[in-house]
Amino acid sequence: MNYLHIQRAIFKKNSAGSRAIKGAVLGLLAAVFFPGALPLSSLGGNSAVITAYAAPKQEANPQKEASVYTTVGYVCRIDGPEVTVYKSANIKAPAVKQARRGESFSILGYPAQGWILVETDAGKGYVKLSDGASVLETTVQTVDKSAAARNQVVEYALEFVGSRYVYGGNDPRTGVDCSGFTKYVMENGAGVRLNRSSGSQAAQGREVSPENRRPGDLIFYSSGGRINHVALYIGNDQVVHASTEKTGVKISNWDYRKPYKIVSVL
Repeated sequence: MNYLHIQRAIFKKNSAGSRAIKGAVLGLLAAVFFPGALPLSSLGGNSAVITAYAAPKQEANPQKEASVYTTVGYVCRIDGPEVTVYKSANIKAPAVKQARRGESFSILGYPAQGWILVETDAGKGYVKLSDGASVLETTVQTVDKSAAARNQVVEYALEFVGSRYVYGGNDPRTGVDCSGFTKYVMENGAGVRLNRSSGSQAAQGREVSPENRRPGDLIFYSSGGRINHVALYIGNDQVVHASTEKTGVKISNWDYRKPYKIVSVL
């Protein structure tokens, strides 16, 4: 939406007055589509200066949650026909088991040069690498089931940027306040039911530390020790929230006010 401010408009009352007004009106309409400082000349030598100011755009830079994490690990693989697993890192120690070619064990540590501590089906034991064992790197992929929900709720919430703020409102399509906004977004974007007020929403879910905040978390703000506002964290140090009647649903820095509490309900 563009807001127009008429800085100066002077028209003489003469035979060209109607044309001057017409030119100014056309210039005003043009300013809506071509914002900026536009000096206009009317048809009768009269002049009008109209300055158009465009409302600043609110641009989100949401951070998507990675849904798959890859971790690296190491295993001991038996390459020789038969390898002894000892109770200690000593070839004179009793045997835990005789491992056969193709078996692999999780590595628990490296207690001494040339030895590794492994976990076997017969218990913990020590393997001498030179006996016919090797260390292999493995990768394990872990799926974070909450990541998809977090990404979805952030994208859904951003659809309502610019919606009206209405105290007590419950639907961003018609007007909504801060806790009405988070309640609506969580229920319709993630299937999570929230209480109605910001204070009661702060008692739901689990509290997280600022350094562990993630997109989709709720950030609460207080005045005089009483919670009176809530916003949805979208990542990259930003929140989306139903702010005031003047601004409606907007994007702000997450610490535009001092955060009081952060809660995860996902």
